[in-house]
Amino acid sequence: MIRRVSRQVKVGNIKIGGDAPIAIQSMLNAPASDYEKNLEQLIALQDAGCEIVRMAVPDMDAVKVLGKLKEQAKIPLVADIHFDYKLALESLQAGVDKIRINPGNIGSQDRVAAVADACALKGVPIRIGVNSGSVEKELLEKYGGATPEAMVESAFRHVKMLEECDFYDTIISIKSSDVENMVKAYTLVAEQCDYPLHLGVTEAGTERSSLIKSSIGIGSLLLKGIGDTIRVSITDSPVKEIYAARDIMKAVNLRVETPQIVACPTCGRTKIDLVSLAQQVEEAVKDIKKPVKIAVMGCVVNGPGEAREADIGIAGGDGCAVLFKKGEILRKVSEEDIVKELLDELDKI
Repeated sequence: MIRRVSRQVKVGNIKIGGDAPIAIQSMLNAPASDYEKNLEQLIALQDAGCEIVRMAVPDMDAVKVLGKLKEQAKIPLVADIHFDYKLALESLQAGVDKIRINPGNIGSQDRVAAVADACALKGVPIRIGVNSGSVEKELLEKYGGATPEAMVESAFRHVKMLEECDFYDTIISIKSSDVENMVKAYTLVAEQCDYPLHLGVTEAGTERSSLIKSSIGIGSLLLKGIGDTIRVSITDSPVKEIYAARDIMKAVNLRVETPQIVACPTCGRTKIDLVSLAQQVEEAVKDIKKPVKIAVMGCVVNGPGEAREADIGIAGGDGCAVLFKKGEILRKVSEEDIVKELLDELDKI
């Protein structure tokens, strides 16, 4: 896979764009004024592997929470600002690592310049975040709705405002809840600039809906080499977004740092509860940091052979299973010891 060439910016200690690994992001969803709940979420996200986290900053109370979180954070923090440019300036003073803002909705060019100059002074990038609900009225009329072309033109309007301030440490996102529009919009903007791109399907819905939409939208762009950082938007715990993002990147063979699980769909030969077993294995290895492929197969007849590319695997029998490596059977294990035996063997890899 050949990645699109983009300029590189730094968000705290994380590089975005260029040849840097694609970074995984999420967003705190606790009340912005509740420090304890936000800190709890921040720690959980860090433990899950989140690399950049965003927080909504609707008022000065939120800025104070942001500042306290910055003191505890092990990953870069992003301030999400709408309308009030002073909140962006105060967030910078609180030590934030990136500002997410639309220059066009904070007022005059003087205000845009104030934010851009303050960001430049501190070496903090700005993410322009356009979505289908933020497209300007005249562009909606021009294009007949929030089309990919309308969103791209809107994004470049905001980019131009920053460029007029001699500011170029910019990241662009153009999100839509419509997967087809999202893919088209990112493809168009990728062809017209070299700014790094933050990928996401906005308002993707609950876990099941989001996994489908995000896998198609984000995944198809990554396969084209487009995208420098991603966020999987899920109406649920933000920790689930991290696991989903990792799984999407593993599926397209990017950043394979945790186990990949392959499992057969079962058939009439299956004599073991493979569905439950696959779920147990998935849960048991989700935090293991090894780029290995694990197979969970339903029968000994086809299992080891079909999954010979797996580093390690199990194939079910009648109340038991066989453990195998690269298609070669190691030993027979009892049903109650399958997961334990698999983990023990995984430790040796």
